[in-house]
Amino acid sequence: MTDLSTFPITKRWPAKKPDLLQLYSSTTPNGVKISIALEEIGLPYEPHYVDIGKNESWTPEFLSLNPNGKIPAIIDPNGPDGKPIGLFESGAILLYLGDKTGKLIPADPIRRYETIQWVFFQMAAIGPIFGQVGFFNKFAGREIADKRPLERYRDESRRLIGVLETRLKGRQWIMDDEYTIADVSMLGWVRNLIGFYEARDLVGFDDFPTVAAWLERGLARPAVQRGLTIPARG
Repeated sequence: MTDLSTFPITKRWPAKKPDLLQLYSSTTPNGVKISIALEEIGLPYEPHYVDIGKNESWTPEFLSLNPNGKIPAIIDPNGPDGKPIGLFESGAILLYLGDKTGKLIPADPIRRYETIQWVFFQMAAIGPIFGQVGFFNKFAGREIADKRPLERYRDESRRLIGVLETRLKGRQWIMDDEYTIADVSMLGWVRNLIGFYEARDLVGFDDFPTVAAWLERGLARPAVQRGLTIPARG
């Protein structure tokens, strides 16, 4: 049996199956990326619920694995050369899982880098901007009388959805007919934007029918439906 005791996070979230990949997460857009990817790939794993409502991601145990204090994070006991590896940042984890299994990422080097660029597009643009829309539209930011920040993030969200709309024209998935980590990285964010963040009308989402159809296709995938509820709330 693999010994994961060198990872302090396992003291707060003990591994019942230490030979499996350990996922520390919750059902946020960044969190579900990894559970969806794992469900799509079929790689066995053990999920642990990190309650961000109770600031569990800021505990010393979690910070020992992810110094950025954001979910998700993983420990793979079967990392490179058979050695355990701990990783944080969802984009890096997606790329790692793709490379580890040869799934959800093209083998052709050119298409591989094209896929990675769209993952970076989500991490550098869609994630931060949609998150700000959520703050100013649904959470404490909505109480701010000056609506210029909300308007700025609304307009930038529309621009980013427009980038996706252009890319997806004539394509089933971001990489043509191949479903990849690029799609996995964005499905949860677009879903949250128009659902949980209640910003469908705000950003005029119905002006982007190609993105809407892509989202519907993605959410219809059984692995996506399972991944959206993993890890279960503690």
